[in-house]
Amino acid sequence: MSKYIEMIRIRFLMMLAYRTNYYSGILIYSINIGAYYFLWQAIYGGKEDIEGLSVIQMTTYIAVAWMARAFYFNNIDREIAAEIKEGKVAVELIRPYSYLGMKTMQGLGEGIFRLLFFSVPGMFIVALVFPIEVSADLSTWLFFSMSIIFSFMINTQINLLTGITTFFLFNNDGLIRAKRVVIDLFSGLLLPISFFPVWAQGVMKFLPFQSISYVPSMIFTEGYTGSEVYEALGLQIVWVLILFIPISALWQLAKKQMIIQGG
Repeated sequence: MSKYIEMIRIRFLMMLAYRTNYYSGILIYSINIGAYYFLWQAIYGGKEDIEGLSVIQMTTYIAVAWMARAFYFNNIDREIAAEIKEGKVAVELIRPYSYLGMKTMQGLGEGIFRLLFFSVPGMFIVALVFPIEVSADLSTWLFFSMSIIFSFMINTQINLLTGITTFFLFNNDGLIRAKRVVIDLFSGLLLPISFFPVWAQGVMKFLPFQSISYVPSMIFTEGYTGSEVYEALGLQIVWVLILFIPISALWQLAKKQMIIQGG
């Protein structure tokens, strides 16, 4: 386990060396949140709430969704694809650790860095500018913390699956870009799931995407209450377990027919 912890530390230090990029990112995310804030102000048009969310709850939802994204987002799918194309994956596979486990820990190190130097200061700045409602209930913070950890795990698993497909497609840049668009749209980052048509909401219940952004944001804004919180967390756990199956199967198949490009 110590070697995986070391990977987290090394990736954290690598990100720390380029932290200026993330300070500018705070400004970009704040502008994004501001644009959505004024957009939703116009959509609400004086209404007290839409689909059970008040204007303040919606503003909080937007801010939390974007700042949480900074934690669970990573580019390990692109890294895996690049290492396969360059032939570096052959060396990684003979090292005394799990390749996919190593990539996951690197993503976690990156996520921890973004959480400390991006999400927390960014949320503080946004709270000074826009009306955001922060719960004082410790249980809400606890459930939210658990939820974003599961969000990271699910998003990382999807990235691992996307990266592994490079073994078969050799060039999956288009798939990686499409995956990012699909996650941003169907995870509830751009639009809460409750705002989609009823039939679309029914379909999304059978997809893992809403467990990435919608669930933690709804927990933080207390859009979920009582048993709904436990059901949402349970759904996230189920998807974490389900996604292990295709990852394991695809990884075993990929190693058997690995072809190195470059070298």
